[in-house]
Amino acid sequence: MPGADSFKADVSQRTRVYNAESSPSYSHPTFTHYARMSSSTNSKIHEEGTADGWHGAISPDGPFPPEKGRYHLYIGLFCPFAHRANLVRYLKGLTDFIDISIVKPYPKGDEKGWPGWQFPKDDQEYPHATVDKLFGSKYMHKVYFKADKEYKGRYSVPVLWDKKTETIVNNESAELLRWLPTAFSPFLDPEHAKLDLYPEPLRTQIDSISEWMQRDLNTGVYKAGFAGSQAEYDKNVIPVFGALNKVEGLIASSGGPYVLGKTLTELDIRLYATVVRFDTVYVQHFKCNLGTIRHDYPVINNWLKNLYWNVPGFSESTDFLHIKENYTKSHYDINPKAITPMGPFPDVEEGVDDFSKLKVGAVKLPAVLEYQSKL
Repeated sequence: MPGADSFKADVSQRTRVYNAESSPSYSHPTFTHYARMSSSTNSKIHEEGTADGWHGAISPDGPFPPEKGRYHLYIGLFCPFAHRANLVRYLKGLTDFIDISIVKPYPKGDEKGWPGWQFPKDDQEYPHATVDKLFGSKYMHKVYFKADKEYKGRYSVPVLWDKKTETIVNNESAELLRWLPTAFSPFLDPEHAKLDLYPEPLRTQIDSISEWMQRDLNTGVYKAGFAGSQAEYDKNVIPVFGALNKVEGLIASSGGPYVLGKTLTELDIRLYATVVRFDTVYVQHFKCNLGTIRHDYPVINNWLKNLYWNVPGFSESTDFLHIKENYTKSHYDINPKAITPMGPFPDVEEGVDDFSKLKVGAVKLPAVLEYQSKL
């Protein structure tokens, strides 16, 4: 993750990505907004020489058709936004379709993020990090410069690369989360093909919940964690727990085991990538310590335990060593001695309970309850 100033810009950028994602032109499953860009010239996918990201999509009628082995995904196992794309890769049975390269969780670079994420010298240097399997690059920025030599933006993950046209298809996690689940459906076995993370009957709910979940929780933890003053922190930590209170009630009212009841949706992916990191790093490192998942939110904790231990793909895509060491060893302004806390233990508790028998939890600080009431 970047330093405070550059991350504030990144939070704003990711918020704009979400707004585009939920716009009327962003339909499912064809996603005409992105399909239109993908079927046009490359300049429509990315404005060269700028900080603009890449907004292509895999589709049968565009420059990036679905083909097994054609695409390569660059990720960091520490990053919740890259986690979304990798989790889709597991849930939809795409591990044989899309290979991955995994950067090390640290070092990140200077306060401006230069030179950025690094690949290990070999696959033994750091557990579960890999060399750049396509180009043997030392730095992630080298991959970006292969697509655009004058690129001015951040060298973030995830990045989906097309080996045939030798360019980036997409580096926006919100966009990947929306169209990647259906990109290879004609080639998948029936069990994986039928999994729809954005089902028609639930789209209105998903879009509505995603708006405040992204703003107050997914990026909210970073707004609190990278606050530059006491007043800024005090303002930004309240929405995090207002959102958690709201989610606790949502899962309880739906009956679980997923956010919207019996159907696994993209909301579960969005929420999981944040919640699985919450007690481990956000409580202590980002000072989001008004409560913990395992102590104050029994329903969310039960939801988390069920996904991690019972649903294939969730534990397999989660690496707590990468998560802990990224945050604690790459944010020098927050943790200058780079000491990584040993706990909490265990990373995720075991034993899934009957959702109907759980008492709904909450952080009852008046400011949190007031914010929750407005969601």
